[in-house]
Amino acid sequence: MEPVGTDFLQLKIDDAPAGGRADWLARHLRTAIADGRLPVGSRLPATRVLAGELRVSRGVVTEVYQRLGEDGHVAGRGRNGTVVVAAPVKAPPTVSTDPPVPLPGALFDAPPGTDIFDALRAAPARIDLSPGVPDLAAFPRTAWLRAERSVLRELSASAFGYGDPRGAPALRTAVADWLARNRGIRADPGHVVIVAGTAQTLSLLGQVLHGDGIRAVAVEDPGSLGARQHLRNCGLDTPPVPVDAEGIRVDELRATDASAVLLTPAHQFPTGVVLGGERRRDLMSWAAEREGLIIEDDYDAEHRYDRAPVPALRSLLAEHVCYAGSVSKLLAPALRIGWVLAPPRYRDALVAAKRFADLGNAVLPQLVLAQLMESGALERQLRLLRGRHRRRRDAMIAAVRTHLPHAVVHGAAAGLHLTITFDSGFRDTDLAAAALARGVKVQPLSWHSQRPHRPGLVLGYAAPTTTDITEGVATLGETVRHLS
Repeated sequence: MEPVGTDFLQLKIDDAPAGGRADWLARHLRTAIADGRLPVGSRLPATRVLAGELRVSRGVVTEVYQRLGEDGHVAGRGRNGTVVVAAPVKAPPTVSTDPPVPLPGALFDAPPGTDIFDALRAAPARIDLSPGVPDLAAFPRTAWLRAERSVLRELSASAFGYGDPRGAPALRTAVADWLARNRGIRADPGHVVIVAGTAQTLSLLGQVLHGDGIRAVAVEDPGSLGARQHLRNCGLDTPPVPVDAEGIRVDELRATDASAVLLTPAHQFPTGVVLGGERRRDLMSWAAEREGLIIEDDYDAEHRYDRAPVPALRSLLAEHVCYAGSVSKLLAPALRIGWVLAPPRYRDALVAAKRFADLGNAVLPQLVLAQLMESGALERQLRLLRGRHRRRRDAMIAAVRTHLPHAVVHGAAAGLHLTITFDSGFRDTDLAAAALARGVKVQPLSWHSQRPHRPGLVLGYAAPTTTDITEGVATLGETVRHLS
């Protein structure tokens, strides 16, 4: 005889003793409420449905629900059904699989590990001045919803199947148009590959380069810790190359003997400098001489306030530049949408790596983003953000001048963050730990450095309000005075 059961809590009525089905079912439901499988707010199946699946009389299930209601576990909510309203006072302890939230100082006691950004995000703080976070409250929900409805109305049934691993053709065309309008890059849409943000670009490209026999990608110093982590995860070394007021030192790049380099030339992370004209020419010469590869992370290129736009390196030397961009700082990191333009020699291998990674990004968000790009909504969003970010940047600069008068400000003309440096006298990790203990979250500059540097902090201003920015920097000022 076929056993009788239900997917709900994996209940099997055959396990119930004869004549004791109501007691058996009540016991299982109470246990599920106690151990969290039925949390407060969850809805129980309708009595008719559960009785049918268990092949018992509806009266059995009704009696059980009445018992649970009498002892306060559930309540009838009319058309909303029967809902769990309370767990027992002495619920059995549960074992959490989440990593414990570290104490403030523990984050900064040792060199940052691969999970450092996860741990920092999880750390509670009253004010978060972490860099790399856009104004998430400004996400254009209305425009996105309108575009999504339009896409769904027109989408054929076949479009819900597997797509091209390179990305939806509509978005690849929209990205090519966007880059031509905003970054001076002429690109064939067929050469655009849609990826899950710049982080995936680095991971995929790292695999491709490693497979091509390349074992090192030079990086700016200071430069993004996260980018280094992605490259190292692919088995690549990341020799540091100094950055000065004109950008990366190409003479020092030559000394590394590396044949690939990762740059943020439009707004260097974290110093904010722009790669100067003479350095650009020298870099082009390096690439031609060595058949070298330049990985251009066009970081924060659109977010500029007090300076003219600078051309992308890809627009100058396409055959030697792998260009990476995304909407993480323009819309939201949660979308996980970016793009990459690889030189011809790596294009097919990059597409293959993307195919085997995930068969391509989710298609529906791609089509929605394409519509926002082509309709002009994304440019309107950028104009709105520039004004808002400028006001918050100005608030941060004013607060630094007032509360940290001895700090030197770097990278104020563009981007979503500032870097401030101090004369030596304390470690920036000690400052970051002490600030977090006071409820203000920041990143120490030393996290992003491989060589010794002056102590400093990297401060994001796009997400917090001007009031939080002023209060947070004031707290940093008090913390510095306490450490000095």
